[in-house]
Amino acid sequence: MGYEMAARLAKGGADVLAWNRTKAKAEPLTQYGAKVADRVSELAARDIVFCMVSTWDDVREVMFQLLEKSTRVPKMVVECSSISLEGSAELRAILEKRGIAYLAAPVSGNAKVIKAGKLSFVCSGPRKSFDDALPLLKMIAPSASWVGEGELARIVKICHNVFLGVVTQSLAEITVLAEKAGVPRHAFLEFMNQSVMGSTFSRYKTPAFVNLDFKVTFTPYLLRKDMDLGLDAGRKYEVPMPLATATRDLIQSMMGRGWTTEDFATLLLQQAQASGITLKPENKEVGDGLS
Repeated sequence: MGYEMAARLAKGGADVLAWNRTKAKAEPLTQYGAKVADRVSELAARDIVFCMVSTWDDVREVMFQLLEKSTRVPKMVVECSSISLEGSAELRAILEKRGIAYLAAPVSGNAKVIKAGKLSFVCSGPRKSFDDALPLLKMIAPSASWVGEGELARIVKICHNVFLGVVTQSLAEITVLAEKAGVPRHAFLEFMNQSVMGSTFSRYKTPAFVNLDFKVTFTPYLLRKDMDLGLDAGRKYEVPMPLATATRDLIQSMMGRGWTTEDFATLLLQQAQASGITLKPENKEVGDGLS
């Protein structure tokens, strides 16, 4: 995702210096005019640094390397990963001690969504920081919402990903129900996607559900992590989350069966097994709603 974000910035005319822990993954960005750094500390001289990694441990490691060995610091860090409220608050404190503005800016989407120009940001932190970063955010995504100060964007993103898990399980259940009753998956999902219940997400997952192509967009491990963050937040704020709890257990069950390396949409396969049927690819050409 970080690659596609940097590519859109470079294509939009921004002066981009990119760094990846595996340099070869960033080097193709040079075709769009970006420069590639050998060390993350080289980014410290930039006005704004975007960070997109997988976990809080990754964020902490990158930020330590960015700041520890540099005499200069960026004016602002825009952190886009899915991390906990506590991790985000810790990062804010670290950056504030160095006089660095911090915008929490997690996203809805994946690399393919970014490439299609349909990503969305949810941001929190000082309003001035959001306004300063907005021109760059708009180069990456058509939608960038400011929801307030502090770490509010993190709770919004956690809620988003809990909903992602619950909706996927629900979609798997009704798709298997329709198929077992005799309705082809492609026909059922064509109707659903055109109904009031259809969504960008249901359309995007239709090719995976129809043709059983589970090329990873988001791993079960990452979804389980976000479900856990959501359940932790539910306990913190004393909000019962029975559907999220059940979905988290189903994700864990799926992982226990060995479905860990493909996309989390393999929840469909688990639901089919639990329903006594074996799914086969329908080999139908169906759109994902992104093009």
